[in-house]
Amino acid sequence: MKSLLLLPFAALLIAAKPAAVPAIPSIVAPAEVAANKVNHLFLQLSSGGTVEIVLRPDLAPHHVERIQTLVRRGFYDGLSFHRVIPDFMAQGGDPKGTGEGGSDLPDLKAEFTAMPFLRGIVGAARTNNPDTANSQFFIMYTRHPELDQNYTAIGRVVAGMDAADAIAAGEPPAEPTKIVHAYLGDAAPASTASN
Repeated sequence: MKSLLLLPFAALLIAAKPAAVPAIPSIVAPAEVAANKVNHLFLQLSSGGTVEIVLRPDLAPHHVERIQTLVRRGFYDGLSFHRVIPDFMAQGGDPKGTGEGGSDLPDLKAEFTAMPFLRGIVGAARTNNPDTANSQFFIMYTRHPELDQNYTAIGRVVAGMDAADAIAAGEPPAEPTKIVHAYLGDAAPASTASN
């Protein structure tokens, strides 16, 4: 009889468990993601150097697909980093150079995860509406936890962070750093494409 009385209380305790906290994904891409050359984005910068980003379709498949599509179109070639804040981030990918532009493709629905916005994490820029990311992205210089689960993480810089650090600062910079050429790992960089 006593065990029957305990049963409803046990059910209440199970039902009252707090919601599961989303697991924090590893900042290191899974081996199968990193092994796929199309997930490696290279940005040759006018200030010198190349930034290599491993894109994370396992976290943000629609955002990564958008970046890959735009890179294949040559969309990012010649665009500047228009908003660069030391100890925060460098933002680019706007054809207007003002932070108000995007591609001709529709905006994307947010793909928020628990990925922490640490140094080197690349995120999708957006307006106050979470579902307005399009072509713009930013590279983190330092940890900013207020961005966690509020912006879509699309990848991480794995090489060339020194080149990212050298992007000209300003909102906008007096002499902005430009993306000379953006390409995916399955394509040749512009300097060797004609050889």
